[in-house]
Amino acid sequence: MLDNIEHLTPAQIVAELDKYIIGQNDAKRNVAIALRNRWRRMNAAENIKSEIVPNNILMIGATGVGKTEIARRLAKIADAPFTKVEASKFTEVGYVGRDVESMVRDLMEQSVNMVKQKKKEEVKVKAAELVEDIILDALIPPIQGRSSTPVSYASSDPNAMPDTDYELNERTREKFREKIRKGELEDRKIEIRVQQSAMPGMGGLAPGMDEASMMNIQEMISGMMPKKTKKRKVTIAEARKILLEEEASKLIDMDEVKEEAIFKAENSGVIFIDEIDKVASSSKKGGGGPDVSREGVQRDLLPIVEGSAVNTKYGIINTDHILFIAAGAFHVAKPSDLIPELQGRFPIRVELNSLTKEDFYQILKFPKNALTKQYEALLKAEDVELTFNDEALDEIASIAFEVNTEVENIGARRLHTVMSRLLNDILFDVPDKISANAHIVITRETVQEKLSGMVKNRDLSQYIL
Repeated sequence: MLDNIEHLTPAQIVAELDKYIIGQNDAKRNVAIALRNRWRRMNAAENIKSEIVPNNILMIGATGVGKTEIARRLAKIADAPFTKVEASKFTEVGYVGRDVESMVRDLMEQSVNMVKQKKKEEVKVKAAELVEDIILDALIPPIQGRSSTPVSYASSDPNAMPDTDYELNERTREKFREKIRKGELEDRKIEIRVQQSAMPGMGGLAPGMDEASMMNIQEMISGMMPKKTKKRKVTIAEARKILLEEEASKLIDMDEVKEEAIFKAENSGVIFIDEIDKVASSSKKGGGGPDVSREGVQRDLLPIVEGSAVNTKYGIINTDHILFIAAGAFHVAKPSDLIPELQGRFPIRVELNSLTKEDFYQILKFPKNALTKQYEALLKAEDVELTFNDEALDEIASIAFEVNTEVENIGARRLHTVMSRLLNDILFDVPDKISANAHIVITRETVQEKLSGMVKNRDLSQYIL
Protein backbone atom coordinates (compact mmCIF):
# COMPACT_ATOMS: atom_id res chain seq x y z
CA MET A 1 0.00 0.00 0.00
CA LEU A 2 1.33 3.43 -0.90
CA ASP A 3 1.21 6.19 1.67
CA ASN A 4 -0.34 9.21 0.00
CA ILE A 5 -3.15 9.35 -2.51
CA GLU A 6 -1.57 12.42 -4.18
CA HIS A 7 1.33 10.20 -5.28
CA LEU A 8 -0.96 7.66 -6.92
CA THR A 9 -1.69 8.05 -10.60
CA PRO A 10 -4.53 5.93 -12.05
CA ALA A 11 -1.93 3.60 -13.61
CA GLN A 12 -0.23 3.13 -10.22
CA ILE A 13 -3.58 2.42 -8.55
CA VAL A 14 -4.27 -0.29 -11.15
CA ALA A 15 -0.77 -1.70 -10.56
CA GLU A 16 -1.51 -1.91 -6.81
CA LEU A 17 -4.83 -3.67 -7.49
CA ASP A 18 -3.05 -6.09 -9.87
CA LYS A 19 -1.05 -7.42 -6.90
CA TYR A 20 -4.23 -8.89 -5.42
CA ILE A 21 -6.83 -9.18 -8.20
CA ILE A 22 -6.48 -11.09 -11.47
CA GLY A 23 -8.12 -9.66 -14.60
CA GLN A 24 -11.14 -7.30 -14.51
CA ASN A 25 -9.08 -4.50 -16.06
CA ASP A 26 -12.10 -2.39 -16.99
CA ALA A 27 -13.35 -2.34 -13.38
CA LYS A 28 -9.87 -1.53 -12.08
CA ARG A 29 -9.49 1.39 -14.49
CA ASN A 30 -12.82 2.88 -13.45
CA VAL A 31 -12.21 2.66 -9.71
CA ALA A 32 -8.68 4.05 -10.23
CA ILE A 33 -10.14 7.09 -12.00
CA ALA A 34 -12.75 7.51 -9.23
CA LEU A 35 -10.01 7.45 -6.58
CA ARG A 36 -7.78 9.92 -8.43
CA ASN A 37 -10.77 12.22 -8.96
CA ARG A 38 -11.05 12.57 -5.17
CA TRP A 39 -7.59 14.07 -4.98
CA ARG A 40 -8.39 16.27 -7.99
CA ARG A 41 -11.55 17.56 -6.28
CA MET A 42 -9.69 18.37 -3.05
CA ASN A 43 -7.23 20.44 -5.09
CA ALA A 44 -9.83 22.15 -7.29
CA ALA A 45 -10.75 25.83 -6.99
CA GLU A 46 -12.79 26.62 -3.86
CA ASN A 47 -15.73 28.05 -5.82
CA ILE A 48 -16.32 24.74 -7.65
CA LYS A 49 -14.98 22.13 -5.18
CA SER A 50 -18.29 21.51 -3.39
CA GLU A 51 -20.10 21.14 -6.72
CA ILE A 52 -17.97 18.25 -7.97
CA VAL A 53 -19.83 15.04 -7.19
CA PRO A 54 -18.26 11.56 -7.18
CA ASN A 55 -18.95 9.25 -10.11
CA ASN A 56 -20.52 6.33 -8.28
CA ILE A 57 -19.94 2.92 -9.85
CA LEU A 58 -22.29 0.01 -10.53
CA MET A 59 -20.46 -3.31 -10.92
CA ILE A 60 -22.30 -6.05 -12.75
CA GLY A 61 -21.00 -9.60 -12.46
CA ALA A 62 -21.55 -13.07 -11.00
CA THR A 63 -20.55 -13.92 -7.45
CA GLY A 64 -16.86 -14.52 -6.77
CA VAL A 65 -15.42 -12.55 -9.71
CA GLY A 66 -13.79 -9.87 -7.53
CA LYS A 67 -16.36 -7.08 -7.06
CA THR A 68 -15.98 -6.80 -3.27
CA GLU A 69 -12.23 -7.36 -3.36
CA ILE A 70 -11.73 -4.49 -5.83
CA ALA A 71 -13.69 -2.08 -3.60
CA ARG A 72 -11.97 -3.24 -0.39
CA ARG A 73 -8.48 -3.03 -1.87
CA LEU A 74 -9.26 0.41 -3.30
CA ALA A 75 -10.12 1.67 0.18
CA LYS A 76 -6.91 0.17 1.59
CA ILE A 77 -4.79 1.81 -1.10
CA ALA A 78 -6.39 5.18 -0.32
CA ASP A 79 -6.21 4.59 3.45
CA ALA A 80 -9.93 5.39 3.44
CA PRO A 81 -12.74 4.23 5.73
CA PHE A 82 -14.67 1.41 4.06
CA THR A 83 -17.89 -0.39 4.88
CA LYS A 84 -19.77 -3.11 3.04
CA VAL A 85 -23.53 -3.59 3.32
CA GLU A 86 -25.96 -5.94 1.62
CA ALA A 87 -28.93 -4.13 0.14
CA SER A 88 -31.11 -7.18 0.77
CA LYS A 89 -30.68 -6.71 4.55
CA PHE A 90 -32.70 -3.52 4.34
CA THR A 91 -35.75 -5.46 3.18
CA GLU A 92 -35.96 -7.24 6.53
CA VAL A 93 -38.52 -5.87 8.95
CA GLY A 94 -38.85 -6.05 12.71
CA TYR A 95 -36.04 -5.97 15.24
CA VAL A 96 -33.47 -7.59 12.95
CA GLY A 97 -33.94 -5.11 10.11
CA ARG A 98 -31.62 -2.13 9.59
CA ASP A 99 -32.39 1.36 8.42
CA VAL A 100 -30.37 2.58 5.44
CA GLU A 101 -28.65 5.32 7.46
CA SER A 102 -26.85 2.62 9.47
CA MET A 103 -24.36 2.22 6.58
CA VAL A 104 -23.18 5.81 7.14
CA ARG A 105 -22.92 5.23 10.89
CA ASP A 106 -20.85 2.09 10.22
CA LEU A 107 -18.57 4.11 7.93
CA MET A 108 -18.15 6.80 10.59
CA GLU A 109 -17.26 4.14 13.18
CA GLN A 110 -14.56 2.84 10.82
CA SER A 111 -13.26 6.36 10.27
CA VAL A 112 -13.05 7.10 14.01
CA ASN A 113 -11.20 3.83 14.62
CA MET A 114 -8.71 4.61 11.84
CA VAL A 115 -7.99 8.14 13.11
CA LYS A 116 -7.82 6.95 16.73
CA GLN A 117 -5.27 4.27 15.78
CA LYS A 118 -3.19 6.83 13.90
CA LYS A 119 -3.24 9.23 16.89
CA LYS A 120 -2.30 6.40 19.26
CA GLU A 121 0.75 5.65 17.11
CA GLU A 122 1.78 9.30 17.40
CA VAL A 123 1.71 9.20 21.23
CA LYS A 124 3.07 5.66 21.52
CA VAL A 125 6.49 6.72 22.87
CA LYS A 126 5.00 9.00 25.54
CA ALA A 127 2.44 6.32 26.49
CA ALA A 128 5.22 3.70 26.79
CA GLU A 129 7.08 5.95 29.25
CA LEU A 130 3.96 6.33 31.39
CA VAL A 131 3.34 2.57 31.31
CA GLU A 132 6.92 1.94 32.38
CA ASP A 133 6.37 4.20 35.42
CA ILE A 134 3.11 2.40 36.32
CA ILE A 135 4.80 -1.02 36.12
CA LEU A 136 7.73 0.27 38.16
CA ASP A 137 5.37 1.64 40.82
CA ALA A 138 3.70 -1.77 41.05
CA LEU A 139 7.08 -3.48 41.50
CA ILE A 140 8.81 -0.95 43.78
CA PRO A 141 6.34 1.62 45.15
CA PRO A 142 7.96 5.06 45.55
CA ILE A 143 8.34 6.52 49.05
CA GLN A 144 5.47 8.95 49.51
CA GLY A 145 5.85 12.53 50.66
CA ARG A 146 9.27 13.14 49.16
CA SER A 147 10.32 15.36 46.31
CA SER A 148 10.64 13.59 42.99
CA THR A 149 13.93 15.47 42.42
CA PRO A 150 16.83 13.21 43.41
CA VAL A 151 19.13 14.70 46.06
CA SER A 152 22.82 13.87 45.85
CA TYR A 153 24.80 13.40 49.02
CA ALA A 154 27.96 12.24 47.28
CA SER A 155 30.92 13.90 48.94
CA SER A 156 34.56 13.25 49.75
CA ASP A 157 33.85 14.30 53.30
CA PRO A 158 33.96 11.17 55.51
CA ASN A 159 31.42 12.87 57.75
CA ALA A 160 28.88 13.25 54.89
CA MET A 161 25.31 12.04 55.50
CA PRO A 162 24.64 8.37 54.67
CA ASP A 163 22.16 7.39 51.96
CA THR A 164 18.57 8.00 53.00
CA ASP A 165 15.72 5.50 52.55
CA TYR A 166 14.47 7.69 49.73
CA GLU A 167 17.80 7.46 47.88
CA LEU A 168 18.01 3.70 48.36
CA ASN A 169 14.47 3.37 47.04
CA GLU A 170 15.30 5.47 43.99
CA ARG A 171 18.42 3.44 43.26
CA THR A 172 16.45 0.20 43.49
CA ARG A 173 13.79 1.63 41.20
CA GLU A 174 16.42 2.61 38.62
CA LYS A 175 17.89 -0.91 38.71
CA PHE A 176 14.46 -2.39 38.14
CA ARG A 177 13.76 0.15 35.39
CA GLU A 178 16.82 -1.15 33.55
CA LYS A 179 15.61 -4.74 33.99
CA ILE A 180 12.18 -3.78 32.64
CA ARG A 181 13.73 -2.11 29.59
CA LYS A 182 15.91 -5.16 28.91
CA GLY A 183 12.87 -7.46 29.15
CA GLU A 184 14.28 -9.46 32.07
CA LEU A 185 11.05 -9.32 34.12
CA GLU A 186 8.42 -10.07 31.46
CA ASP A 187 7.05 -13.14 33.26
CA ARG A 188 6.86 -11.58 36.73
CA LYS A 189 3.29 -10.99 37.91
CA ILE A 190 2.12 -7.61 39.18
CA GLU A 191 -1.22 -6.19 40.26
CA ILE A 192 -2.62 -3.35 38.15
CA ARG A 193 -5.86 -1.40 38.01
CA VAL A 194 -7.72 -1.48 34.71
CA GLN A 195 -10.84 0.38 33.60
CA GLN A 196 -14.03 -1.58 33.13
CA SER A 197 -17.24 -0.71 31.37
CA ALA A 198 -19.38 1.53 33.55
CA MET A 199 -22.67 0.11 32.30
CA PRO A 200 -24.03 -2.76 30.22
CA GLY A 201 -25.55 -2.29 26.78
CA MET A 202 -29.11 -1.02 26.48
CA GLY A 203 -30.06 -3.07 23.44
CA GLY A 204 -33.59 -4.13 24.37
CA LEU A 205 -34.76 -1.23 26.52
CA ALA A 206 -36.54 0.81 23.86
CA PRO A 207 -37.52 -1.25 20.80
CA GLY A 208 -39.41 1.67 19.24
CA MET A 209 -36.38 3.94 19.22
CA ASP A 210 -34.24 4.37 16.13
CA GLU A 211 -30.59 3.30 16.10
CA ALA A 212 -29.07 6.82 16.19
CA SER A 213 -31.16 7.95 19.16
CA MET A 214 -30.34 4.77 21.06
CA MET A 215 -26.59 5.29 20.50
CA ASN A 216 -26.75 8.95 21.56
CA ILE A 217 -28.60 8.14 24.79
CA GLN A 218 -26.23 5.29 25.57
CA GLU A 219 -23.21 7.55 24.96
CA MET A 220 -24.69 10.30 27.14
CA ILE A 221 -25.49 7.99 30.08
CA SER A 222 -22.10 6.29 29.76
CA GLY A 223 -20.40 9.69 29.98
CA MET A 224 -22.31 10.55 33.16
CA MET A 225 -21.46 7.31 34.95
CA PRO A 226 -18.27 7.20 37.04
CA LYS A 227 -15.38 5.25 35.54
CA LYS A 228 -14.91 1.99 37.41
CA THR A 229 -11.64 0.16 37.81
CA LYS A 230 -10.80 -3.34 38.94
CA LYS A 231 -7.61 -5.02 40.07
CA ARG A 232 -5.99 -7.67 37.89
CA LYS A 233 -2.93 -9.80 38.49
CA VAL A 234 -1.07 -10.20 35.21
CA THR A 235 2.48 -10.62 33.94
CA ILE A 236 4.47 -7.51 33.09
CA ALA A 237 4.25 -8.42 29.38
CA GLU A 238 0.42 -8.56 29.60
CA ALA A 239 0.29 -5.42 31.74
CA ARG A 240 2.25 -3.50 29.12
CA LYS A 241 -0.27 -4.36 26.39
CA ILE A 242 -3.30 -3.48 28.56
CA LEU A 243 -1.85 -0.26 29.98
CA LEU A 244 -0.39 0.95 26.68
CA GLU A 245 -3.87 0.99 25.17
CA GLU A 246 -5.34 2.84 28.17
CA GLU A 247 -2.56 5.42 28.47
CA ALA A 248 -2.52 6.11 24.73
CA SER A 249 -6.30 6.67 24.84
CA LYS A 250 -5.86 9.21 27.65
CA LEU A 251 -3.25 11.15 25.67
CA ILE A 252 -5.32 11.66 22.52
CA ASP A 253 -7.87 14.44 22.14
CA MET A 254 -11.19 12.79 21.22
CA ASP A 255 -12.65 16.08 19.93
CA GLU A 256 -9.77 16.31 17.49
CA VAL A 257 -10.27 12.65 16.55
CA LYS A 258 -13.98 13.20 15.84
CA GLU A 259 -13.30 16.29 13.74
CA GLU A 260 -10.66 14.54 11.64
CA ALA A 261 -12.76 11.37 11.33
CA ILE A 262 -15.79 13.32 10.07
CA PHE A 263 -13.63 15.01 7.41
CA LYS A 264 -12.11 11.64 6.42
CA ALA A 265 -15.49 9.88 6.18
CA GLU A 266 -17.09 12.69 4.18
CA ASN A 267 -14.24 13.17 1.71
CA SER A 268 -12.63 9.75 1.32
CA GLY A 269 -15.19 7.23 2.63
CA VAL A 270 -16.21 4.28 0.43
CA ILE A 271 -19.54 2.48 0.90
CA PHE A 272 -19.95 -0.80 -0.99
CA ILE A 273 -23.60 -1.78 -1.49
CA ASP A 274 -23.70 -5.46 -2.47
CA GLU A 275 -26.67 -7.43 -3.86
CA ILE A 276 -28.37 -4.28 -5.14
CA ASP A 277 -30.01 -6.45 -7.79
CA LYS A 278 -32.01 -8.13 -5.01
CA VAL A 279 -33.92 -4.87 -4.40
CA ALA A 280 -34.48 -4.21 -8.12
CA SER A 281 -38.01 -4.93 -9.32
CA SER A 282 -37.87 -7.53 -12.09
CA SER A 283 -41.22 -6.31 -13.40
CA LYS A 284 -42.53 -2.85 -14.16
CA LYS A 285 -46.09 -3.92 -13.43
CA GLY A 286 -47.94 -2.15 -10.67
CA GLY A 287 -49.63 -3.78 -7.70
CA GLY A 288 -48.59 -5.08 -4.32
CA GLY A 289 -46.23 -7.85 -3.35
CA PRO A 290 -42.50 -7.88 -2.73
CA ASP A 291 -41.74 -5.46 -5.59
CA VAL A 292 -43.32 -2.62 -3.59
CA SER A 293 -41.01 -3.40 -0.65
CA ARG A 294 -37.98 -3.48 -2.94
CA GLU A 295 -38.86 -0.13 -4.47
CA GLY A 296 -39.29 1.26 -0.95
CA VAL A 297 -35.73 0.24 -0.10
CA GLN A 298 -34.46 1.90 -3.28
CA ARG A 299 -36.27 5.13 -2.36
CA ASP A 300 -34.72 4.96 1.12
CA LEU A 301 -31.26 4.50 -0.43
CA LEU A 302 -31.71 7.38 -2.87
CA PRO A 303 -31.25 10.37 -0.48
CA ILE A 304 -28.15 8.75 1.08
CA VAL A 305 -26.51 8.22 -2.32
CA GLU A 306 -27.77 11.58 -3.58
CA GLY A 307 -26.31 13.46 -0.64
CA SER A 308 -27.90 14.06 2.74
CA ALA A 309 -27.04 14.75 6.38
CA VAL A 310 -27.01 11.69 8.64
CA ASN A 311 -26.93 11.93 12.42
CA THR A 312 -24.30 9.76 14.12
CA LYS A 313 -23.06 9.68 17.70
CA TYR A 314 -19.95 11.55 16.55
CA GLY A 315 -21.85 14.33 14.77
CA ILE A 316 -23.67 14.99 11.52
CA ILE A 317 -22.14 13.43 8.40
CA ASN A 318 -22.85 14.74 4.90
CA THR A 319 -22.86 12.00 2.28
CA ASP A 320 -22.45 14.29 -0.77
CA HIS A 321 -18.86 13.24 -1.50
CA ILE A 322 -18.80 9.66 -0.21
CA LEU A 323 -18.02 7.22 -3.03
CA PHE A 324 -20.74 4.59 -3.43
CA ILE A 325 -19.93 1.38 -5.29
CA ALA A 326 -22.93 -0.88 -5.88
CA ALA A 327 -22.72 -4.44 -7.16
CA GLY A 328 -24.98 -7.25 -8.20
CA ALA A 329 -25.15 -10.35 -10.38
CA PHE A 330 -28.30 -9.13 -12.19
CA HIS A 331 -29.20 -12.67 -13.32
CA VAL A 332 -32.95 -12.11 -12.95
CA ALA A 333 -33.37 -8.34 -12.69
CA LYS A 334 -31.57 -5.86 -14.95
CA PRO A 335 -29.88 -2.56 -14.00
CA SER A 336 -32.74 -0.81 -15.82
CA ASP A 337 -35.16 -2.37 -13.28
CA LEU A 338 -33.80 -0.02 -10.61
CA ILE A 339 -35.84 3.15 -10.19
CA PRO A 340 -34.61 5.82 -12.67
CA GLU A 341 -33.50 8.22 -9.92
CA LEU A 342 -31.21 5.58 -8.38
CA GLN A 343 -29.89 4.50 -11.79
CA GLY A 344 -28.87 8.09 -12.41
CA ARG A 345 -26.79 8.11 -9.22
CA PHE A 346 -24.57 5.28 -10.56
CA PRO A 347 -23.41 6.74 -13.89
CA ILE A 348 -20.36 4.46 -14.30
CA ARG A 349 -21.32 0.89 -15.16
CA VAL A 350 -18.75 -1.88 -15.32
CA GLU A 351 -19.39 -5.46 -16.36
CA LEU A 352 -17.02 -7.95 -14.76
CA ASN A 353 -16.04 -11.07 -16.70
CA SER A 354 -16.70 -14.58 -15.50
CA LEU A 355 -13.51 -16.34 -14.44
CA THR A 356 -11.87 -18.83 -16.79
CA LYS A 357 -9.65 -21.80 -15.97
CA GLU A 358 -6.60 -19.67 -16.82
CA ASP A 359 -7.84 -16.99 -14.38
CA PHE A 360 -8.08 -19.65 -11.64
CA TYR A 361 -4.50 -20.72 -12.35
CA GLN A 362 -3.25 -17.14 -12.06
CA ILE A 363 -5.31 -16.53 -8.89
CA LEU A 364 -3.56 -19.52 -7.30
CA LYS A 365 -0.08 -18.43 -8.41
CA PHE A 366 0.40 -14.67 -8.53
CA PRO A 367 -1.55 -12.52 -5.99
CA LYS A 368 0.20 -11.52 -2.76
CA ASN A 369 -2.58 -13.18 -0.78
CA ALA A 370 -2.94 -16.27 -3.02
CA LEU A 371 -4.48 -19.31 -1.31
CA THR A 372 -1.36 -21.34 -2.03
CA LYS A 373 0.77 -18.76 -0.18
CA GLN A 374 -1.69 -18.76 2.73
CA TYR A 375 -1.46 -22.54 3.17
CA GLU A 376 2.33 -22.43 2.79
CA ALA A 377 2.46 -19.85 5.62
CA LEU A 378 0.16 -21.95 7.84
CA LEU A 379 2.40 -25.01 7.55
CA LYS A 380 5.57 -22.92 7.85
CA ALA A 381 4.39 -22.17 11.40
CA GLU A 382 4.83 -25.92 12.05
CA ASP A 383 8.26 -25.88 10.33
CA VAL A 384 6.85 -27.87 7.41
CA GLU A 385 7.62 -26.68 3.88
CA LEU A 386 4.75 -26.92 1.40
CA THR A 387 5.16 -26.24 -2.32
CA PHE A 388 2.92 -26.61 -5.36
CA ASN A 389 4.33 -27.31 -8.81
CA ASP A 390 2.78 -25.66 -11.87
CA GLU A 391 1.10 -28.87 -13.09
CA ALA A 392 -0.67 -29.18 -9.71
CA LEU A 393 -1.93 -25.58 -9.90
CA ASP A 394 -3.17 -26.22 -13.43
CA GLU A 395 -5.06 -29.32 -12.26
CA ILE A 396 -6.61 -27.51 -9.27
CA ALA A 397 -7.73 -24.70 -11.57
CA SER A 398 -9.20 -27.22 -14.01
CA ILE A 399 -11.18 -29.04 -11.28
CA ALA A 400 -12.47 -25.79 -9.73
CA PHE A 401 -13.60 -24.57 -13.15
CA GLU A 402 -15.29 -27.90 -13.96
CA VAL A 403 -17.17 -28.01 -10.63
CA ASN A 404 -18.35 -24.42 -11.17
CA THR A 405 -19.60 -25.40 -14.63
CA GLU A 406 -21.35 -28.58 -13.46
CA VAL A 407 -23.00 -27.30 -10.27
CA GLU A 408 -23.18 -23.60 -9.57
CA ASN A 409 -20.75 -20.88 -10.56
CA ILE A 410 -19.50 -19.27 -7.35
CA GLY A 411 -16.36 -17.86 -8.96
CA ALA A 412 -13.04 -17.82 -7.14
CA ARG A 413 -14.71 -18.91 -3.89
CA ARG A 414 -14.74 -22.42 -5.35
CA LEU A 415 -10.95 -22.50 -4.95
CA HIS A 416 -11.38 -22.36 -1.15
CA THR A 417 -13.49 -25.52 -1.27
CA VAL A 418 -11.11 -27.35 -3.59
CA MET A 419 -7.97 -26.39 -1.65
CA SER A 420 -9.55 -27.32 1.67
CA ARG A 421 -10.47 -30.79 0.33
CA LEU A 422 -7.00 -31.23 -1.16
CA LEU A 423 -5.03 -30.31 1.98
CA ASN A 424 -7.30 -31.45 4.83
CA ASP A 425 -5.39 -34.71 5.43
CA ILE A 426 -2.04 -32.91 5.51
CA LEU A 427 -3.33 -30.22 7.86
CA PHE A 428 -4.70 -32.94 10.16
CA ASP A 429 -1.51 -35.05 10.14
CA VAL A 430 0.84 -32.18 11.03
CA PRO A 431 2.56 -32.40 13.49
CA ASP A 432 1.53 -35.90 14.71
CA LYS A 433 2.35 -37.95 11.60
CA ILE A 434 4.27 -35.37 9.59
CA SER A 435 7.18 -34.05 11.63
CA ALA A 436 8.94 -30.70 11.53
CA ASN A 437 11.40 -29.97 8.70
CA ALA A 438 9.38 -32.14 6.30
CA HIS A 439 9.05 -30.95 2.70
CA ILE A 440 5.72 -31.68 1.00
CA VAL A 441 5.37 -31.18 -2.75
CA ILE A 442 1.87 -31.11 -4.25
CA THR A 443 1.95 -32.60 -7.77
CA ARG A 444 -0.69 -33.17 -10.45
CA GLU A 445 -0.92 -36.81 -9.32
CA THR A 446 -1.56 -35.74 -5.71
CA VAL A 447 -4.37 -33.44 -6.85
CA GLN A 448 -5.96 -36.12 -9.05
CA GLU A 449 -5.78 -38.70 -6.27
CA LYS A 450 -7.33 -36.42 -3.61
CA LEU A 451 -9.95 -34.74 -5.78
CA SER A 452 -10.98 -37.43 -8.27
CA GLY A 453 -14.29 -38.03 -6.51
CA MET A 454 -15.13 -34.34 -6.46
CA VAL A 455 -15.85 -34.15 -10.17
CA LYS A 456 -17.27 -37.66 -10.60
CA ASN A 457 -19.79 -37.26 -7.80
CA ARG A 458 -22.82 -35.40 -9.16
CA ASP A 459 -24.28 -34.82 -5.70
CA LEU A 460 -21.90 -32.00 -4.85
CA SER A 461 -24.05 -30.11 -2.37
CA GLN A 462 -21.47 -30.60 0.39
CA TYR A 463 -18.91 -28.69 -1.66
CA ILE A 464 -21.06 -25.68 -2.43
CA LEU A 465 -20.20 -22.70 -0.26
